[in-house]
Amino acid sequence: MAAAARTPTFSDGLGVDRAGYEVAIVVPAYNEAATIREIASCALRQARLVVVVDDGSDDDTARALEDLPVALLRNSVNKGKGASLMRGMYYALEDGVAAVITIDGDGQHAPDDIPRLLAMVERYPQHIIVGSRLADKAAFPRGRYYANRVANFWISWAAGYRIEDSQSGFRLYPANLLRQPRIANMNARGFEFESEILIEAARVGCRSIAVPIAAIYRGQARESHFRPVLDIVRIVRMVAWKLISRGLYLSGLYRAFFRRRS
Repeated sequence: MAAAARTPTFSDGLGVDRAGYEVAIVVPAYNEAATIREIASCALRQARLVVVVDDGSDDDTARALEDLPVALLRNSVNKGKGASLMRGMYYALEDGVAAVITIDGDGQHAPDDIPRLLAMVERYPQHIIVGSRLADKAAFPRGRYYANRVANFWISWAAGYRIEDSQSGFRLYPANLLRQPRIANMNARGFEFESEILIEAARVGCRSIAVPIAAIYRGQARESHFRPVLDIVRIVRMVAWKLISRGLYLSGLYRAFFRRRS
């Protein structure tokens, strides 16, 4: 009888040599003319390579970046956040960076918090570092807060461990994780991408580590592209399929919510 296949263990072998640890910053942007220049300018103070992916914007997003030394990639049509992130990530990997940091272009994340993510790399070099906003509950729109909590439940179950903020787009991904076939072959195009990558990363031994950050919601900001009902339904549908394909993965539910955590 053939031995059961073992889940591969992810290892990036980076160690903690921060001096040689270079990152790229990827910013997906769809109609972000009001904020993208400020975000890109701040990001350039944190990394040599900043990649902005203009996802078919019909405003002045691209023009707002004129004369800034960023790599600007432009989608001819709107392809979704996941597709834009993937394009930016793999462009950055060609530069040989050790990790890719993703940050939203609407001003909800502060590039000045990037050193907080980098500080965690020394302790957790093999994991995804996530800027978690949920500790700042008072700053969250009520509907967004509870929609995120619902998503956290399902994604934690499918990943097999409790996830603090599954919807935050402010993350650090080790380069070798992004090169894993399970990740490189993902098809998610919209907001479900950031949920699915946590699940697929867990299957190769890579978890997410939360770093508390402020939840920034500007009064004059444009309406969020995230639709709390429709996008959560899409995320739950994606997660449900992954659970069904693993026989509901009840051991994952136990590990995420019932087993004592060290």
